Amino acid sequence: MKAFLTLCFAILLPGSLVAAESVDYVRDIQPILAKHCTSCHGAKKQRSSLRLDTVRAAHIGGDSGPALVPGKSSESRLIQAVIGAKNVVAMPPKRPRLSAGDVALLQAWIDGGAAIPVGEIAAQAERRPSKHWAFQPVTRPAEPAVKNAKWCRNPIDRFILARLEKEGIAPAPEADRATLLRRVSLDLIGLPPSPKEIDDFLTDKHPDAYERLVDRLLASPHYGERWGRHWLDLARYADSNGYSIDAPRSMWKYRDWVLDAFNKDMPFDRFVIEQLAGDLLPHATLEQRIATGFHRNTQINEEGGIDLEQFRVEAIVDRTNTTGTVFLGLTVGCCQCHDHKFDPLAQREYYQLFAFFNSCDEPKLELPTPEQLRQRREVGSRIAALEKQLKTLDTATPERVAAWEGSLTPEARAMLPAKVQTILAIAPNGRSFRQEQAVITAYRNSEQVRHVVGGLGQPFNYLAAAHVQALTARQNLVKQIAKVRKGMPVIPTTLVLKERSTPRATYIHLGGDFLRKGATVTPDVPRVLPPLAKKERPTRLDLAHWLVDRQNPLTPRVTMNRFWQQYFGAGLVETENDFGTQGTPPSHPQLLDWLASEFMAPSPEPSPPLGGEGRVRGWSMKALHRLIATSATYRQSSRHRPELATLDARNRLLARQNRLRLDAEVVRDVALASSGLLTRTVGGPSVYPPQPKGVYAFTQVPRNWEASSGADRYRRGLYTWFWRSAPHPDLTVFDAPEALSTCTRRNRSNTPLQALTLLNDQGFYEFAQALAGRILRQSKDGERIGYAFRLCLGRQPSPRERQTLERLLARQHDTEPLAAWTSIARVLLNLDEFITRE
Repeated sequence: MKAFLTLCFAILLPGSLVAAESVDYVRDIQPILAKHCTSCHGAKKQRSSLRLDTVRAAHIGGDSGPALVPGKSSESRLIQAVIGAKNVVAMPPKRPRLSAGDVALLQAWIDGGAAIPVGEIAAQAERRPSKHWAFQPVTRPAEPAVKNAKWCRNPIDRFILARLEKEGIAPAPEADRATLLRRVSLDLIGLPPSPKEIDDFLTDKHPDAYERLVDRLLASPHYGERWGRHWLDLARYADSNGYSIDAPRSMWKYRDWVLDAFNKDMPFDRFVIEQLAGDLLPHATLEQRIATGFHRNTQINEEGGIDLEQFRVEAIVDRTNTTGTVFLGLTVGCCQCHDHKFDPLAQREYYQLFAFFNSCDEPKLELPTPEQLRQRREVGSRIAALEKQLKTLDTATPERVAAWEGSLTPEARAMLPAKVQTILAIAPNGRSFRQEQAVITAYRNSEQVRHVVGGLGQPFNYLAAAHVQALTARQNLVKQIAKVRKGMPVIPTTLVLKERSTPRATYIHLGGDFLRKGATVTPDVPRVLPPLAKKERPTRLDLAHWLVDRQNPLTPRVTMNRFWQQYFGAGLVETENDFGTQGTPPSHPQLLDWLASEFMAPSPEPSPPLGGEGRVRGWSMKALHRLIATSATYRQSSRHRPELATLDARNRLLARQNRLRLDAEVVRDVALASSGLLTRTVGGPSVYPPQPKGVYAFTQVPRNWEASSGADRYRRGLYTWFWRSAPHPDLTVFDAPEALSTCTRRNRSNTPLQALTLLNDQGFYEFAQALAGRILRQSKDGERIGYAFRLCLGRQPSPRERQTLERLLARQHDTEPLAAWTSIARVLLNLDEFITRE
């Protein structure tokens, strides 16, 4: 009751009962704010980004907007909060409420103008310091001293060995050459070595044979396919729009841009800049505009009746979250609704990042060749001439269509197609463009019927002849137009970003609700990280440059950790998507920083100019891949070591290599390569390998999956058309991501469905038959089992393995050779070793 009376008194007490001129900020107001407010809204802590320790900061306000409206206390959020007005959270939340006298003083001060005191130092948006390791600058550590220096092949090994020696653990011996060859081939190009490549490597006695092998693999066009696939996971690449309709989209040109960038060893900083802001580079090339497809891989909702603005905002949220995850390794998405609970990230900062993407348009970019442009002009000209002729015979004016519609009897309407009947039930001013065209088409069809009836009903005179002539002329012209239209070239398109000429205003979304607009914000980056270069209004290009600035501690660490993860199954930071305070600390922090500093180290070799500015070249992805792949750490055997079960059960110290189940696409690729069916063409539109019937029985929109034929049937898994609502089952069963959001690490499961797929799926059975044919054609009796092992596993069989397969083959003696060897092939394609990188 006391609180209630106090509140009523505060509401009813007009500020005028306290003379505004008698209120002194320092004497009367500052003590009230210091007592009740600044513990949560002061220099050290700013809940909802609001500071009340200075008048200037109170005028600026927080996430909800200005705290003060000078001269209007009733409209000021500060007063609304302290009196607990409707739809405003009462403040302070737990402490005793302000007295009626204090409220009156605040009201009088605000009504009097809430002037900023002379000499007040403005509350600065200071950089937010943090002692967390990930936010500290990257420094290049010295290489540690080790006892067994002969084991080390490059600096990576010194960091790994130093930790092993500290724990009293010896590294594993190097893997045998056959295993090493298959391992590095699968890791760098995603394909197994051929028998000839095996022979060449095993007989190469040069001391640098392995290093030269790595260089050949890095120079292969298939390197881009392998490592481009990892990046496409981050980019949430798919061939459809998502949501329930999940319509197809054309994005393969972006996918090919990624593959090409990897193959050309585009420096990573340029790789990032072009994808985030290629359209903003001076004199942006077509390729740089295609690169912005990185942020067009968001889902698109095409349901009827949706709020278009809501789903535009959803796409911007996805771009913001993806940027934070992929480049910063932070869970910035937690700040969409509130300040981060654990990391020094505020909701205001989330919408400042959001603002970089809020002023983008989303066009579709045509990519015609000069020949296609010429062909389109020619075909278009011919169609225009024919349509001009048709128009002289076409009576479909708006007035005549309306008159025809009005003259339709119920019986005549019932004779029309059901779709047209439905449209006619809609008022003319409520029809879409497509519906209007459908009504016009129905009118034209009725006119053709009139010509037919007129021609039959008239005596054989000039009236009948006129009807017949008009009908014939129209039909001929329509047929000619349809025939000519078939010659119109199909021009590929891709989705891109383009900056608007007039930026949109960006607001903080209170509670994450785009309808509840809080304070206006401008583009900026989190204060815990180095600042952007000062500009009146930073753009996406500024953000892109900031992400790869050498002062930014997160991008190089996150990227190096992700590279490491692909080679060893887990990153040095196991929580690869969370470098914040809730993530796991790095197992080898000095190695991570050494890799990051090495990645950024400039080279004296000049790089191609970016945005008209000459720059030294660093950030070489291939150089870092070579460094990791040639290290002694990478080359260790993956054999289980019983003594490590208690010392390092999860192999975080890397006293051996890890065995890794192949990615979904690579499972298909190794089967294609072993069978000899693989089409090695790089790039191009997505394809449709066979899949079981009934896959689309549960999708909202029925799909027609017509299996590709010829060379397209046997393309790498990377090129399989990816429907978000129903991906190809072979991809799903082997844990391919669903492409709804960025994927920084794939799951690796082991399920019976995987074995059943390898054994019985139509595609894999076809691979087994082809493998059997290859074995019979390319090897002799007595050598075939060994040859089959080399094709599938890159090694010779053990005596026991050979005996087992010989017994299986003997049981097939009454079977045709191809069928018998198909059984052997099915066994080999179903082995755990076949789908595992040792």
